[in-house]
Formats: sequence, C-alpha cells, structure tokens
Amino acid sequence: MISKEKNLHESEFQKELQFLEIFIKRRLALEFHEKPPMLLKYELIKSNSKIVGFIVENKLSEQEIIVLLLAIVPHLLSGFISDIIAQFLPNGGEFPEFGGVKGKNHRGILPTGETVLYILAGKDIEKRIEVSKLFDENHLFARKNVLYIEQVPIGEPKMSGRLILDDEYVDLFTLGKVSKPKLSNDFPAQLITTELEWTDLVLQEKTLTEIREIETWLKYNEKLLDDWEMRGKIKPGFRILFHGAPGTGKTLTACLLGKYTNRDVFRIDLSMVVSKYIGETEKNLSKLFDKAANKDWILFFDEADSIFGKRTNVRDAHDKYANQEVSYLLQRIESHAGLVILASNMKSNIDSSFTRRFNSIVEFENPGVEERERLWHNYIPKNIKLDNTISIKEISKKYEITGANIVNIIQYVGLQTLKKKLHTISHNDLIKGIQKEYLKEGKMIRKE
Repeated sequence: MISKEKNLHESEFQKELQFLEIFIKRRLALEFHEKPPMLLKYELIKSNSKIVGFIVENKLSEQEIIVLLLAIVPHLLSGFISDIIAQFLPNGGEFPEFGGVKGKNHRGILPTGETVLYILAGKDIEKRIEVSKLFDENHLFARKNVLYIEQVPIGEPKMSGRLILDDEYVDLFTLGKVSKPKLSNDFPAQLITTELEWTDLVLQEKTLTEIREIETWLKYNEKLLDDWEMRGKIKPGFRILFHGAPGTGKTLTACLLGKYTNRDVFRIDLSMVVSKYIGETEKNLSKLFDKAANKDWILFFDEADSIFGKRTNVRDAHDKYANQEVSYLLQRIESHAGLVILASNMKSNIDSSFTRRFNSIVEFENPGVEERERLWHNYIPKNIKLDNTISIKEISKKYEITGANIVNIIQYVGLQTLKKKLHTISHNDLIKGIQKEYLKEGKMIRKE
C-alpha cells in the first residue's frame, strides 16, 4: 500500500507510481521467495502530464522509465521506498543489496545507483553491467542533464552515489514548468532581461549588420545542422566577441538577441568564477557549462578580460595555472553547442587564441552625431517638454557621450525637474547632468 501522501499527486502520478511499486515489489518478492505480483506493462495514455510527455517525446524504454521514476519519487512521497521494504522486512534489518541512503534532512530512503542495479538486474552480474550503461555520458539522461549518479568519495563504488534528478526536471515534472536557475556558488550566472526593443538600440550600421548575422544563426542553426546534414562537419555553437567602450550597447544587444529568439540570457558573475585556489576556477566553469549544456541559453561573459585575457610567459606557478585556466576555457567554449558572447572594452585585451576561434567579432563604436540625436529622442519621455533654449541637434553635436551616459543624464534631469515641481526640463539642469557624466569619465566639458 502506497503512503497516504500519494493523494498529493494522485491524479498525475498514480499510474506511474503504481507501475514502479509493482516493479520493486516483484524484485523483492523473488528475493524473499514470495509470490511476486503480476508485472504490469507500462502503457502510455493521452495525458497533459509533463513526465508522460517526456517519456513519449524521448521514447524511453521500460528500464529508462523505472530509473526516471526512481529519481522523481523522493520528491513526491518521502516514505514510498521505505513502506515497500517494510512489507518484506517488518522487523527491520539491513538489506545492503537494495542500496539507498539516508539524507541529511530527508528521512526516507534515497535511491542510489545500486538501487537501480538491484531493481532492474537483481544479482545478475552481466545484466547489472548492462544497466549501468544507462549512466554513460552519451546516454540521453547525461546528454540532456536529466539525472546522474552523485560522485562518491575515492575508494567507494561509483554506483553507491545517490540517484539525482536535475532541479529543472524536478520542477518540470512536479510544477509543470522549469524554474530559472538562481545565482549561487553552483551556478555563477544571473538571468538578465530588458523591457527595451530593437528600436531602442542605436548602433552604427556596420555593427547592426553583424548583429543580424548572429540573429540568423540563432534562428537557423538547427536547420543547417539537420536539413543540410552539417552536424559533425562544423563546430558546435557560436562564439562572438563584443568590444567597445562602456555604455555602447553590448549588454543590451545580448538581452535583445535573447528576447527576440526566445532564449534566456545569463550574465556570468566572474567574481564567483575566478578563484585564487588551484583548480577551483576550472571547477566553477565546469559547473556552469555542464548546467548550460543542451539548453537554448545565451552565455554572456561581461568584462571578460579578467578571465579571457592574454596568457603570460611562465615565470612562476601562478602564471602556469593561470595559463591552464585560459586553455581550459578555450576547450569548454569550443565544445559548447550554444551561443557564447564575450564582452570587453578593448579587443586587444583578449588572448589571441580566443579571437582566432570567434565566429564573429563585433565592434561597438561610440555613437556619432546622428546616433546620439536618435538616442536623445528615444530616451526623453514623450510627455515631457524641453525648455525652448534646448536644441537636441546642437546637444548631440557638442557632447560626445554614449547611450548609457544619456540614460544617466535623463535620470538626473528627471529627478531635478520633479524636485523643483517643474513641468519642463531646464537647460541648466541638462548641462549639469552632462557635466556629471563628463566628470565621472575624467573629461572636461567645453564652455558654451
């Protein structure tokens, strides 16, 4: 009898849990020389269940279905496995063949790789070896980061690690949608979005042309690989360098590429990636790229110079390991199948081993007079009036600033206008706002 907690997910998981329960009971009955229950055949029926949809879409075998259900069941019913075992060991006792471990907080039995081997293959050595192939790196479960066996301490059997279902699939199967990963030590990246549109991005025409090429790759890459049978003939993924002064639109461009191709954009927090301890930087990057594998994400490395900078001549151990980090990065980026964008203020700061392998290098130049005028008109609120002495055309000609500067100036001017309870932006406040931006960058404003 399955635990009463079953009612929480009865409508969606009843058939799946009944199938798993009978499968486990059958194995245990054979072990304890009892009459086994009749084995049910798992039959797919029309359902809106995400787990059924996943099984159908990926054409999972019966063994693969059992592994998937074992991985999800602790998230549904804490006593599911314990209740079944108690029926065969009513007085308690050890049963190491079954595997399973206790968690730090979870009080039920957490299945391990050994649990999978026992349920699917019993004590048949050849069958156990065959079942273990379900966790090969080329298997669907690994390729799509669905589930895996937790790494164990050196010297302990590999299959004694816990059977782990990726958090995204836990959310998908239980909540019906995938939650976005949050910034953490295990995932050093943050989702970035924008409310702006392509019309708000003002770039030189040459830059816009190169951006459109990236958008084309995002839209048609899969067709190129499959319809043209180019998979395996060209390198996976797309690698781009954005370089140019701060505030010229590099981050906004990355966000807009994601927005208009329905992809999440994650900005990598390099302060959480780079470590002074040997091997830690590679470990942090490995977590990031493993999580991003087979996802339609855009990875955005802002201020990439700190980690993608030029390799140095080896003078000491620190130089040696710093160069190893760069080499590891090059390897992971080349093998990543998605879009990776590196942003730098100066192209010359990036190691040439990276630049040679970029599919595209896009320069974000400071806006010219025409672009600055468009930026001013884009960002000044349409319902706010300007003082009669203000000429946007003249302001655009006179002051060489970026789009980010203009946004800061309008914020300053807006607050001053509200504070003074005015209905018009004054010329004096506008010039003061420009002066503040010039001072931040160590420049002097020309006297009028």
